[in-house]
Amino acid sequence: MGLLATIARHLDTLIGPGVMLVFPLYASMLAIEGSTSEDDQQWLTYWVLYSFITLFELSFWKVLQWLPFWPYLKLLFCMWLVLPGINGAAYVYANIARKYVKVGSQVSSKYPEGQRKVLQMMSLDARRSVERYIEKYGPEAFDRVVKAAEKEANKK
Repeated sequence: MGLLATIARHLDTLIGPGVMLVFPLYASMLAIEGSTSEDDQQWLTYWVLYSFITLFELSFWKVLQWLPFWPYLKLLFCMWLVLPGINGAAYVYANIARKYVKVGSQVSSKYPEGQRKVLQMMSLDARRSVERYIEKYGPEAFDRVVKAAEKEANKK
């Protein structure tokens, strides 16, 4: 029972580096090489959250040393952030951080003024979709869509 108790007492030290550093590092490298941006968001968000946790620990280490459950709580939270299928970091970004951070407020100057105004009013996800549409079909096609939408709105 002494060996099991020792393992349980040091579980955060034994599996923590793998869960909090090695696996996220490997997954981040795969995300860099991948073609989708969904995994990029997951892993960039993870590293931002992990940095906040580390800064919190560095700032409040004197208080945290009196809390014997802190390492286990941190391990559980980091596991939730990184486990495939759960993607807690992406969840935190989509449901919490995105509300407080004005990301992507600047629209590229490569678009004409009218298109920039329309793009500025859109959510980040919608803007990405429209920018892909413009790349595929050209700015004239987007202008036609905007004019058709304006025409339809004026009918009502």
